Amino acid sequence: MGKQKHKTGTFVRLALADGSFGYGRLLEPPHVAFYDHRTTAPDSDLDGIASKPVLFKIAVNLLALNAWERIGWKALEEHLIQPLVQFRQDVGDFRRCTIFDTAGNKRSAEPQECVGLERAAVWEQDSVEERLLDAFLGRPNEAVEHLKVRLR
Repeated sequence: MGKQKHKTGTFVRLALADGSFGYGRLLEPPHVAFYDHRTTAPDSDLDGIASKPVLFKIAVNLLALNAWERIGWKALEEHLIQPLVQFRQDVGDFRRCTIFDTAGNKRSAEPQECVGLERAAVWEQDSVEERLLDAFLGRPNEAVEHLKVRLR
C-alpha cells in the first residue's frame, strides 16, 4: 500500500477565495483542526502555525485533503490528541440529542447541552474554505448556522 497518505500531524495549506491562505492539521482521520492563522503569502513555518489557536475541528471529506497542499509534519500536541466531542440531533424530535466523542463515549443530552459543540457532519472542500474565510472576516457562516443545535 505504500506510505500513509493522510498522516496524523500533517499540516495543510488552503488557498482561500480572496487570495489569502488558511492552515489546518490532520488529526485522526477524517478530522482536521483549522488554525486561526491567515496569510497573504504562503507560510511554511510549522512552529508558528502550530502556536496559533485552533478555530474549529471537524470531519472533512478525505477527497478535500487531496486538494490542499501538504506543507510538513510534526507530532500532534497534547491539546490536539484529546477526543473530539460532537453531537447528533434527532430530525423528527429535536429534544433527542446525543453527545459523543472520538474515544467512543456517548450519552443522551438535552439540546441546551449541545450549544457550542460541532454537529456530526462531514465537510466538503469548498464548505471548509468558505467557513474558514468567513471566520477570518468575522462573518456568520451559512453552513455553521444551519448545523447549530435546534433548541425549539
